[in-house]
Order: sequence, then C-alpha cells, then structure tokens
Amino acid sequence: MLKFFKKIIFFVFFIEINTALAQKPIQIPIDLIPLKIKTEQGTIFYEVELAFSPVQSKAGLMYRTHFPRNRAMLFKNLMNNEQIFMWMANTPLSLDMIFLNSEGGVVSIFEKLSPFSTDIISSKVPATFAIEINAGEVFEKKIQKGQRVIHPAICGKCESN
Repeated sequence: MLKFFKKIIFFVFFIEINTALAQKPIQIPIDLIPLKIKTEQGTIFYEVELAFSPVQSKAGLMYRTHFPRNRAMLFKNLMNNEQIFMWMANTPLSLDMIFLNSEGGVVSIFEKLSPFSTDIISSKVPATFAIEINAGEVFEKKIQKGQRVIHPAICGKCESN
C-alpha cells in the first residue's frame, strides 16, 4: 500500500511540475532572414520565428502577453497536403492566421481570432504552412488570398512571383 501511495504522490508531483512548466511561454529565436509577403501595395517584411519542432509547434504563442507588430511565427504542417488545424487555447493575444500552400501562396486567412478560444481553426484546404501575426495586420497591410509569402523555410531560394 505504501508503494502505491508513493507512486500516486510521484505522479501528482510530476503532473504539477509539467503543468507549471507548460504555463511559461516558449522562446523561439528570430530567424536571420526576414519573411516577405508580396502584396499589391509592395513587399511587407517580418522578423520570423520558425516553430518547426513538435514542441515549438505545440506551444506557439501560448502564454505570451506581447508579440511585436513586425514579428510573425511560421508553422510547418508535418502532415503535408492536409488541412492545418490550430487553436488559440492559452494564447492571451488576438491574432490573424494566414495559411499557405507548399510554394508560399496564401490559400486562406482568418482575422482577429479570439484570445483563449478553444475553437478549432482549419485552413479548410490543404496547407503546408501557417503564419500567426498580430490581429488587424491582415486588414491594415491588405494581405489577401493568392498573394505570395517568401522565406527559405518555405521555398528554398525562391524569389519570383
């Protein structure tokens, strides 16, 4: 009985530590190369955090209370040619989400997503990448479906169109 009790205590302690650690925002370094979005008004540049590992992708912007206006977070769909599903749980910031195909073409956009929402956001079409930026930037910068996003993580050395 004592062994069982010790196992329960250890399990509860382990869960509490993991929960406490999980509530801290993950820091992802800024990539040296800016992300570019080609719009009708010109090219927009963002400092970009690449959330490509499973841990980074899962954490994303959770628990962050500040995200600079010139910053974007780029996620890669590990299930290529499938829809991307995301949510805003544990994210105190309102965000815009931009979904891209494998060449960096914008295939769907969701604006002003509610903080802490557990609603599932789906790309609704096959997507390879997702970008999170501050809410309102899609509207302000006139980012639209069909435009092109360029970064080596998306399309290697591409620069055209």
